[in-house]
Amino acid sequence: MITAIHTLVYSDDPTATRAFFKDVLQWPFVSEGDRGDAGTGTGTGGQDPADWLIFRTGPSELGVHPTVWQVDGTDHRSATHHAIAVMCDDLDATIAELSDRGASFAGDATEMGFGRGATLHVPGADDMLLYQPHHATAFDLGGDAPPTTLEDDRPQRQ
Repeated sequence: MITAIHTLVYSDDPTATRAFFKDVLQWPFVSEGDRGDAGTGTGTGGQDPADWLIFRTGPSELGVHPTVWQVDGTDHRSATHHAIAVMCDDLDATIAELSDRGASFAGDATEMGFGRGATLHVPGADDMLLYQPHHATAFDLGGDAPPTTLEDDRPQRQ
């Protein structure tokens, strides 16, 4: 049964990365202790970014992008990979607020076609895209999470 998506960020400095998510992005979290194996299922309640903090990232959606595309007659290619982007309602206000909390960005916000975005530096880890979407969004469709079983309304085999 699928209940959620657990996103993984690999970091050269996990304590700095966790502190950034905790203090700058202010994402709620549970702690699984200093080794990540508390095994309680409810967390230990610790606040130390050196511990294994697991963050609630809010509503989510998943898009599939091509590895080959064309712009103005020019072919472009990308290796298969996964990327993390965080969305906001007001890019300029979000950049200002995060900057006040110590976040840094690679350059100014730019128009990207699907939205306006800026590259958010994440200490110890790869950058993330912060963007205000122009596209239709799925995270706010309402209702419950996706079905957690493979059963649906299709006729069953006899």
